[in-house]
This record gives sequence, C-alpha cells and structure tokens, in this order.
Amino acid sequence: MANTESAGANVRFPPPLVALLSVLLGVALNYAYSLPTIPLRASVRIALGIVIIIAGLAPAIAARVHFKRTGQSVIPWKPTPELIFQGPYRYTRNPMYVGLTLMQIGIGVALNNLWISLLAAVTLAIIHVIAVRPEEAYLSEKFGDPYRQYLTRVRRYL
Repeated sequence: MANTESAGANVRFPPPLVALLSVLLGVALNYAYSLPTIPLRASVRIALGIVIIIAGLAPAIAARVHFKRTGQSVIPWKPTPELIFQGPYRYTRNPMYVGLTLMQIGIGVALNNLWISLLAAVTLAIIHVIAVRPEEAYLSEKFGDPYRQYLTRVRRYL
C-alpha cells in the first residue's frame, strides 16, 4: 500500500456513481422487461418511497456532518486524518453506503420500479468490493488496533 499519510484508500470509482448507474439500469430494464407493480395506491407508494429516501438521507447527512467537523473528505481515495466513532458510526461502519442503498430502494418504490429497488443489493455488493474492502484495508493499516477494535464492536452495514 502507498504511504497512508499522503494517499487514501485504493478506491478509484465514486460509489454514488455506481448507484446512479444502477438506477439508470433499473429504468432501462423496466422498459425492456417490466416487473409487477407495487400493490399500493400511488399516493401511498410515493409517500412510502419518500420515507425510505429520508431514512437513507439521515445517516448519510449525519456522517457527512462528522466528516466536515473533522476535516475529512467524502472522497474515499483522499487520506483519512482520524477515525470517527460518533453519530451514525456507533451503529454502522458505513452509514453513507447504507444511506445510499436505502435511497435507491426508496427511489424504486416511489417510481413504482422494482428493478431499481432490487438492484440496490447489486449496487451495495459492487460498492462493497470497489470501496468498502479497500477502505477497511487502508484504515486497518493506518490506524491499527483502534480500528481493528472498532471492527469488532460495530457492524459493517446494519
């Protein structure tokens, strides 16, 4: 691994872009092969989708606030100056990715597009490989035992 002081995790593709591409793929798949609709009135389905989106925004925004306070960048390939154990990081090691996944599910529900919601699992799997694993390796190398102890206390996702 490169010098952990000047380089961040070995992540080279922005995770939010993975989610955006997944949503677009869901739209395309829905045109090609439509899945059954969600059996709720449109107003209820849209409201439920919005609630899920908000549930996803909450941990993502809270994590971003903690990043801002500690001078960290949300760009995963930039160096991490310190570990964060407060806020949503008490419950999940990846609140931004959990939030992104929930937002994608909520968008699918609100748009009545099950493809988008179902692809959220694929999105998270891709993000796991291209971002979470490299981030964990980087943080473990840079912060050692404090980070490894954190790994044993807090779940990766939920």
